[in-house]
Amino acid sequence: MAKKAVATFSGDKASKRTFVKCIRMDKSERSGAYIFKEELVPTDQTKSFFDKK
Repeated sequence: MAKKAVATFSGDKASKRTFVKCIRMDKSERSGAYIFKEELVPTDQTKSFFDKK
């Protein structure tokens, strides 16, 4: 029988949970269409991510 492959991450799992994926919707100046900006941001900097344009 084949073994099931399982992805494991090395290191401390608590430190990896300090990042969140933020998605911000901006309006393009050139075409007027909406653009989605995605970033992995530390949890303490989420407010500054949404404040900047």
